[in-house]
Amino acid sequence: MASIFGHGIVGYTLVKVSNMQHVKWLVVAAIFSTILPDFDVIGFSFGIPYAHPMGHRGFTHSILFAILWALILMFSVGRKNKLIWFLVIFISTVSHGVLDAMTSGGKGVGFLIPFNTDRFFFPFQNIKVSPIGVGKFISERGVQVILSEFKYIFLPCFIILALRFLVIKFRNRDV
Repeated sequence: MASIFGHGIVGYTLVKVSNMQHVKWLVVAAIFSTILPDFDVIGFSFGIPYAHPMGHRGFTHSILFAILWALILMFSVGRKNKLIWFLVIFISTVSHGVLDAMTSGGKGVGFLIPFNTDRFFFPFQNIKVSPIGVGKFISERGVQVILSEFKYIFLPCFIILALRFLVIKFRNRDV
């Protein structure tokens, strides 16, 4: 998996690109949604194996889960512009699996669970897989993860945010 930092910056970027006003709760929901799929690690405590459809990188990393979660938040929290809420939350949630499928470890992502239990990786797998747990993250391996995430996640997000800033600045200058 990518780290919570790598996942979180994607949610933040998506909200900023949505160009909605008064987005405090959408930012919180989007960042939380990028991290939510990894709550499936709780299954290890209940004896659910990694490869099980409810195991790590299973159902909570699926497209169906992202749709259901986005619908729940859209109807329960999204007050204005429900379509934007749905899209931001859906893309934030599904982005977790996308980033995980680009990592150098694990057993793949169950994007199609429950319809198909196959696990998938993308051909591009240059993001270093993050160790689970704070203690393991504060290490040489943790530094390698942050450097790979900076290159493949943070830098693209910063470029997108900078372009958004420039577009808004030039748009407001012409008004």
